[in-house]
Amino acid sequence: MTLPQDNTLTEQGFAEPPSGRVLLIACGALAREILALRDANGWNHMDLHCLPAKLHLFPDRITDAVADMVTARHDDYDRIFVVYADCGTGGQLQAKCAELGVEMIAGPHCYAFFEGNEDFAARDEITAFYLTDFLVRQFDAFIWKPMGLDRHPELRDMLFGNYTKLVYQAQTQDPALTAKARDCATRLGLDFEYRFTGYGDLKTALAQQAAKS
Repeated sequence: MTLPQDNTLTEQGFAEPPSGRVLLIACGALAREILALRDANGWNHMDLHCLPAKLHLFPDRITDAVADMVTARHDDYDRIFVVYADCGTGGQLQAKCAELGVEMIAGPHCYAFFEGNEDFAARDEITAFYLTDFLVRQFDAFIWKPMGLDRHPELRDMLFGNYTKLVYQAQTQDPALTAKARDCATRLGLDFEYRFTGYGDLKTALAQQAAKS
């Protein structure tokens, strides 16, 4: 299938027409990974509806946006699985999903579940700044411009002065993305670390949901 452009996933999200029995409600930043896993494993009974990735710039809006989508699509499917971690909602998203009777992926954020929640917690890297494949591609749209660094580069030290390194958690092995991630680290004045995670706990969680159907 033709994937939507990253800018579309950031601003508008992405929705497939109803055809399966399970709906995955996810962040637009995870669209490529979810579709790759679904297609590779033949999970054709799963449809994907991604909300705009830019909601992560306003985490207080995520819970209501997910709840509205669960309510709107509930009658179209046998089951809904929410492919958002806590994502800065302070437990509100988990509480709302429990209230609505839908499951969600475990973890504080995608950086944790890509690496594996237990492994990520064990590292306790409080001075690391993380990028995924999507965030490397959308670095300017998600980080450089929203933080005003395109207009006020002098803000860099104030915003990133407590970080020591940029960790690129790669889902795919793409030399061009790695080079771009290294450039992002240079722009932020941080050391660079490449870490191939693959799909981590995302693959495990989706496989578990697929097995239930």
